[in-house]
Amino acid sequence: HFSAEFPDRVSLMEVRLQAQEDEITLLKSSLADALRRIRLHDQLLPILKQQLIADEEVGAEQEKELSWMSSVEEPIQPTTIRGLQREDFQDGSCSPEEPGSGSASVRTSEQNLISRSGQSIKMFIRGRPITMYIPSNIQNYEDLKMEPPSERLELDWVYGYRGRDCRANLYFLPSGEAVYFIACVVVLYHINNRTQRHYRKHTDCVRWSVQDNPLQPCVHIWDSTTLVTLQQIGLGTFQRGVASVAFSVADSGAFLCVIDDSNEHMLSVWDCNKGTKHAEVKSTNEAVFAVDFNPSDSTNIITCGKSHVYFWTLNTGQFTKKQGIFGKYKKPKFIQCFVFSLTGDVLTGDSEGNILTWGKSTFQIMRQTRAHEGSVFTLCTLQGGGLLSGGGKDRKIIRWSADLAPERECEIPEKYGAVRTIADVDGEELLVGTTRNAVLRGTFSDGFVAIVQGHVDEMWGLATHPSQNIFLTCGHDRQVCLWNTEEHKLDWCITLEEYGLCAGFCPNGSVVSVGLSTGRWMVLDLLTREVVSESTDGNEQLSVMRYSPDGSFLAVGSHDNFIYIYNVTESGRRYTRFGKCNGHSSFITHLDWSKDGKYIMSNSGDYEILYWCKLLRNRYESKDREWASYTCVLGFHVMGVWLEGSDGTDINALCRSHSERVVAVADDFCKVHLFQYPCPKPKAPSHKYDGHGSHVTNVCFTHSDSHLLSMGGKDTCILQWRVMGGGSGDSRERLGSVSASSTSTNSPEPATS
Repeated sequence: HFSAEFPDRVSLMEVRLQAQEDEITLLKSSLADALRRIRLHDQLLPILKQQLIADEEVGAEQEKELSWMSSVEEPIQPTTIRGLQREDFQDGSCSPEEPGSGSASVRTSEQNLISRSGQSIKMFIRGRPITMYIPSNIQNYEDLKMEPPSERLELDWVYGYRGRDCRANLYFLPSGEAVYFIACVVVLYHINNRTQRHYRKHTDCVRWSVQDNPLQPCVHIWDSTTLVTLQQIGLGTFQRGVASVAFSVADSGAFLCVIDDSNEHMLSVWDCNKGTKHAEVKSTNEAVFAVDFNPSDSTNIITCGKSHVYFWTLNTGQFTKKQGIFGKYKKPKFIQCFVFSLTGDVLTGDSEGNILTWGKSTFQIMRQTRAHEGSVFTLCTLQGGGLLSGGGKDRKIIRWSADLAPERECEIPEKYGAVRTIADVDGEELLVGTTRNAVLRGTFSDGFVAIVQGHVDEMWGLATHPSQNIFLTCGHDRQVCLWNTEEHKLDWCITLEEYGLCAGFCPNGSVVSVGLSTGRWMVLDLLTREVVSESTDGNEQLSVMRYSPDGSFLAVGSHDNFIYIYNVTESGRRYTRFGKCNGHSSFITHLDWSKDGKYIMSNSGDYEILYWCKLLRNRYESKDREWASYTCVLGFHVMGVWLEGSDGTDINALCRSHSERVVAVADDFCKVHLFQYPCPKPKAPSHKYDGHGSHVTNVCFTHSDSHLLSMGGKDTCILQWRVMGGGSGDSRERLGSVSASSTSTNSPEPATS
């Protein structure tokens, strides 16, 4: 029904505080970099002038050098040339002759302006220029027509379940479907047919049929057969969010009771058919965990939470409250859950591990039953009066008789976490939601297996296999997971000592490299899951692992501002340091290889674009370069993905399809966008897709472009989108004419453009 305990508001404040601290840190870093650049420029200007003369003299000899060179994407000036020597030259690195003048931005409402000067375009963010050169095949830049792509996305599969911080969010429907939620999507998963349907009318994280939007939280009532929304309750009424909801039972769901997330935790009762409020009262300043109607009398309502159980009576629109009396029994810190017995008594589960039986008319404890070590997280009634309880610390599920005599028990594996909620399938078979975001299916006799699994902390690393329908993810939970897009399942999962932030498959498909938070990276064999190679570059987190198209090189982007280049041999199992790209003045965010494997394009945290090459060239020559992949968020071909007034951090990731027809974008506002490719003009239109409840950290197309994968940050959700429509043709031939088609099944809400 709602977030566990009461840390949501505190967590929200911590997130906001951290965001402010991050912004301050970025501003300080940008200022320090600017001052350092000015000093270096003054010191190196005479030397650079001499080098320019020397460069003109040596000319052709430079083409024989084996060093990697870089150039800033700015107006052509010799002073912006940067170099990287091989490991056997000058100890493997060379300081830049002048730090490049990239582009930094602060969140602003100012419009992004562009100016045309000959063969270049300057995009201004807060008055600072990013210069991009127009490719030779574009003759009339001003006449380019930007349209949404003909391709569309359709939600195909949702990986994950939100059990870490929510409760009472797993139910079994007569249709044979388990219904649960993660991010902004309510999933209806048929446990036998292994199919999914999705309710997608929510626009922010779901707690339970709740639009958890801090500005306008509300409750959606919808038909589980047709997925049609029947009623939207309380829009603009609830404060901060909705903590718990319940339908009345005695009158077949005529009423809905709601606890909001305000300081007073307002309790309100609503007419479901009319959508009108019937009654409202302040419940308590303490956290409230559950609310429900008495199944035989809709005028009686129970709430429980931190150190309390309240019995409410509703009469002619007015509430009367009676507090449960603990008497001789120790008052627990938290009453986590409750159910009604067949006799009408109330059974509560608490943080002391006890089940308390409350008299239906005395509001006093009649009996205390020791149930679990640690908290009782959930209670579930069975037909015939039996009871199921789920434990936290002991991870046990216990079956009790109607008179609370224990009958059966089992313990779920530690890797799945504690029992969060239980749903009865047929009296024998059960569904179990766990605190490590898994849904288990099984019986006391046969044990339990996971039918839904997911990450349990923020995710950033995402890579798709070059030839198979599988993809790999990694994140702050230290898990590395390999998923199958056809069978919609987890193939394997391993746990590392440090958390992973980026990954990349070797083009031969047999190994995958994973970059970690400490500067260490490892290469895993896909079949054996064994580490076949590992190395460490610096002591800061890694952000990119990218193989060259032929697999002969690996580029490792780091937060220490360097790109490390490795020779790759023995089918991706042996790595030898080739060089280090020294030139960025901030951490590496994205990089791509050219199709011939001789050049690298990279972006950095201060919104700089650099090109690296084996031969010394100028930036102008990079305008016609063809790139094997396109994930850099700054560049001429993707200039149109940026909104006016964008902060440079508004776009987290970008991925061009292998067909080079479309580009997918992951933004900081929970959206996935689909643009035509190229999209080199500002205000390029796109199709926008909801589903994530947190910043979208990464996107990636499968090898055949049949699907797009997107991953959320804090929502721990992976969405698999089917790519619909589209056609053939080279991207360079489509700059002036792209038509849009609309395709949407499986979701009642189409994409917005």
